[in-house]
Amino acid sequence: MADELVLRAQRFVNQAYGDKIGMTVEENGRTGWSTMYALTRALQWELGISPVADSFGPTTLRTLTQKFPRLNSATVPSANFCRIIQSAMYCKGYDGGDIDGVYNANVQAGITKLKQDMGVDGVYPGSDLTPKVFKGLLNMDPYVLVRYGDRPGDEDIRSIQRWLNGRYIHRQDFFVIPCDGHHSRDVAKSMLFAIQYELGMADGVANGSFGPATQAGLRQHTLRVGSTGVWVNLFTAAMILNQRPHVAFGGTFTSDLSSAVFEFQDFVRLSPNGDGDYPTWASLLISYGDQSRSGAACDCITTITPARAQSLLSAGYVYVGRYLCNVPNGRDKMIKPGELQTIAANGLNCFPIYQTFSDGAAYFKYSQGTRDGLDAIDWAKYHGFKDGSRIYFAVDYDAFDHEVTSNILPHFRGISRAVQENSRYRVGIYGPRNVCRRVREAGYTDASFVSDMSSGFSGNLGFPMPGDWAFDQIATVTVGTGAGAIEIDKNIASGRDVGQSSFDPGADTAGLDVDFNATYRAAMLQEVRSYLESIGVPETGGDGWTDTDWATLGGISNTNAFDLVLAADWLFTSLARQLRVRKALIQAPVLWELRKFNPLDIASDTAVKTGVDDDCSTGWGQIKGRVAIEARNHCVQQGIINGSILGERDLESVWAQLHEDSIYNIKSVAYLTIYNAHQINLPRPGPNTSEGDSERILSRYNGPPLTNEGKPNLPALKYGRELVGLYRVLEKYYRLSRNG
Repeated sequence: MADELVLRAQRFVNQAYGDKIGMTVEENGRTGWSTMYALTRALQWELGISPVADSFGPTTLRTLTQKFPRLNSATVPSANFCRIIQSAMYCKGYDGGDIDGVYNANVQAGITKLKQDMGVDGVYPGSDLTPKVFKGLLNMDPYVLVRYGDRPGDEDIRSIQRWLNGRYIHRQDFFVIPCDGHHSRDVAKSMLFAIQYELGMADGVANGSFGPATQAGLRQHTLRVGSTGVWVNLFTAAMILNQRPHVAFGGTFTSDLSSAVFEFQDFVRLSPNGDGDYPTWASLLISYGDQSRSGAACDCITTITPARAQSLLSAGYVYVGRYLCNVPNGRDKMIKPGELQTIAANGLNCFPIYQTFSDGAAYFKYSQGTRDGLDAIDWAKYHGFKDGSRIYFAVDYDAFDHEVTSNILPHFRGISRAVQENSRYRVGIYGPRNVCRRVREAGYTDASFVSDMSSGFSGNLGFPMPGDWAFDQIATVTVGTGAGAIEIDKNIASGRDVGQSSFDPGADTAGLDVDFNATYRAAMLQEVRSYLESIGVPETGGDGWTDTDWATLGGISNTNAFDLVLAADWLFTSLARQLRVRKALIQAPVLWELRKFNPLDIASDTAVKTGVDDDCSTGWGQIKGRVAIEARNHCVQQGIINGSILGERDLESVWAQLHEDSIYNIKSVAYLTIYNAHQINLPRPGPNTSEGDSERILSRYNGPPLTNEGKPNLPALKYGRELVGLYRVLEKYYRLSRNG
């Protein structure tokens, strides 16, 4: 909702400074970074700084401090200078008067309230505006409790934030932090500055990093029951910021606090003693904690040989994470033939990791998650991982929270659906703390492999260890010597996942479909088009289409249908490999139904969406909801896929997914292919199903072989004859791909 005074502030900065600061802002009445940047530039222009910039950096702070160490009604240099203050106050939610250029009673009361909210009113009493407070005024940090989505601000955390501001704002490199009741990157860094200041580090030396001097200092400040003072304040603050329950912010180390510390130490797998010792300080302050502590788990890209296995075992490692596959044109890191047997024979356990190009937001989406889930199943079976193994899917970059919402959650929804429906494997996640937490809360994973070694990630700074953590990655080390030397990432193990200590024989994938070889595309398209035209299906039109309808409603040509099917080749290939069928048998009806889509189909879909009808054939494969339910139930009952038995109550949801989700629709076509064979008393289709049986299965897609009167169902038989010809063309080129 637009705010009239914010709108006036935007108009002011545009009119007074737009031609001076190199930017204007949208006049929408909504506070945002662009407005704060413009006001910052306006302040710099008034201070004589050139060139102006978005950042309120050291030059701005130094110049402001030199010229106006205290701004008030007597010292504010001009009306426009005061209007900058008033405009910033309204953008920040404080009363700045009438944006009239007067440092009036409203401004004075607003600045006083701002400093109280920040917690710096004891250092900067009264209504004067000081440089560091001005810096805090010109950003988007809130100084009152704020709810972010489903996370309300916490009053205890806000008390800590205000205490930190009030105690350390006079230090050179400490600036006002948010007071919104949420732990964050800025708060985490401010805690390290506070530690360094209490250790006696001078301004310019303290830097907010968890370096050797900070670590050495913390080793000298073990706390236990009876300890008092500022170090206990800092320790209880760190406990609260890590969301440890039943901890009060204060300066006395009580027996209740010791009990809470004991529980925290046990949770992160430190030796529990209830004291605030160095390992506990480290785990509270930095994601990787005490990197010198021993780990029972590791992950690596290096093949585990007998010599390396013995080195790991001698160094205390029990669990080894290894990669299911390689990234195309990337490093060779996948499990090698016989390697899992070597791991098991040497007394180690293995947990599988799936990672391809998972290093940026653009990679993550629902379709890619589906693909990754099915691909991981295939590789896990190939290597011999048993049912019940948990596969860790990687998010190997610093994902921002909004990217978790927009990209990563849909991606893991695809993974979860694919893995749970098509296997008995479990889904874990590798990634920063916030990513692991949010994906787990969405119900898509049940264990986290936390990339805590990346301590600078925004998804680690300011976030507690996820409650479902299984492995905690803390350091890169080398163990062993000579032939046994191996570089690993050292992990702490919680015991939630013990990996696998024995393995099935690797699945035989010989003869199964593979990804389409694109060099055959042109020839395959030409043959598909020629075949369709030979049976009366022109490149465009037909089936009740007029030229006008084709242009306005969006008909699908032979080439369009072919391109759509090939774009989803990854899904058809994965389904074919999982179900051990020929992908041409799944693709043929989908390509056909896409091409045959017509105005009657649009009308039928509309009738269901408007409540006139409750079911119709829909989506890529033109499947009815009730038919999809029957097919899925059959596959569940036969143990082919996992899931609950669906009924009439599920019709609306199933139809909607068939209509809106092409992946769900294509998967339903695959299950229907198996069900159709069952309906006509044929064996479950497989890689060696004859062309004759394939024709009968395809015929059943259009209806039973006999009518209710016991006569041949001619439309269904014709459908089968036409589709088996299309199947024959597709299979020709898939055979070439398999053999090439």
